[in-house]
Amino acid sequence: MSDEEPTVESLRERLEAIEEQLEAAETEADLDDVADEIDALEADVEAADLPEPDDEDETPAAEELADEIESVTGDLEDARGPYAEDIVTSIEDAVDAIESGEWTDTGEEQVHEAVESYLDAGDEYVDAPSSSGDDLDSAAEALDDVAAGVEKADLDPDEDADAIAALVEATDALDEDLDAAEEWDDLSVRQQLDSQGYYDVLEHRKDFPPEWGALKVYEKRGEAEPILLALDTFDSDFMEEHAMDALERMGPEEALDEMLARAEKRDKHAIRVLGTIGSEEPVDTLLEYVDADVGLQKVTFQALGKIGSEDAVQPLADQLVADDAEVRSAAARALGLIGDTRAIDPLAKVLDDDESGSVRASAAWALVQIGTDDALAEASEYADDREYLVQAEAEKARDETTA
Repeated sequence: MSDEEPTVESLRERLEAIEEQLEAAETEADLDDVADEIDALEADVEAADLPEPDDEDETPAAEELADEIESVTGDLEDARGPYAEDIVTSIEDAVDAIESGEWTDTGEEQVHEAVESYLDAGDEYVDAPSSSGDDLDSAAEALDDVAAGVEKADLDPDEDADAIAALVEATDALDEDLDAAEEWDDLSVRQQLDSQGYYDVLEHRKDFPPEWGALKVYEKRGEAEPILLALDTFDSDFMEEHAMDALERMGPEEALDEMLARAEKRDKHAIRVLGTIGSEEPVDTLLEYVDADVGLQKVTFQALGKIGSEDAVQPLADQLVADDAEVRSAAARALGLIGDTRAIDPLAKVLDDDESGSVRASAAWALVQIGTDDALAEASEYADDREYLVQAEAEKARDETTA
């Protein structure tokens, strides 16, 4: 290299020579030499005192050269490889796709066919299993074995270029086959349900939509799993509402986890279903909504009442003095459903001095539901109350007392 200060022309001539050297490169060693030349040129461009343009809108020569060098560097990277490690990475991606895919039965068969084809193609170059096995786990393991075989073969990018190219081509074909294999998301809702036998209970499909007809059959049979399957598949608000209604009427234990997950997102219908199921598992979640908005409070109180957990008694009793009359009434009725005697005194206080007739009627009803002598005695004192509903509950309490 000359000791003269480099010019724009001399630097560009070197860049052109590097481009020619890159085009002629045949081995990784040749490409390494090109990389060294690029690094040297880049350093000289950065160190050179190149003239600035007279026109401020014109791009400085140093920037132009830097952009051109960056472009050649990109061409160099494109010219490298492929390498054995690229094949291993692609195989690992294929394994991830197989393990994470939600395949239909047809899709599973297609996955096996894709892996079998890949094993046949790769067997010429590396150690590969003879079969993809009987399930998807076995297919994934077979691919892992191929990846291990590629690593073990220690393929050289120059000496084994043909083998690497063939394996890359086979791996690309594997990726395309897996992309084309059928997953549940590829099917319409009706196809998904049909493939899982959802409609098998129908002798005919006179109800429209047929999903509704099958839903009614499963509810009549008390079979929750198909309804939960449909609920997870439906993309119709209409059908989802009917599925939730069916589950609310049935109250199946099988729906607990799904309804709890929905309840954690403040789904009121799911909370109603949890009340019907009656398990105490959701109680902690429901208690978080005791101080929520009025609509959520009312449905939560009802669910807590149906569940009957003693843990809900005090939080509900605290709501007997809430500002909203509907909340106070709902809290009183929930306490009546639970039937815990600790609620007698606060309910009696509501019955004595709440300004809302409907709230007082709910308190009287709750005391009758609790049904102990003390509870009935408190309620029976209001047989001459100004509110008819309170009178009616007081008379029930008297009848229970004298029975």
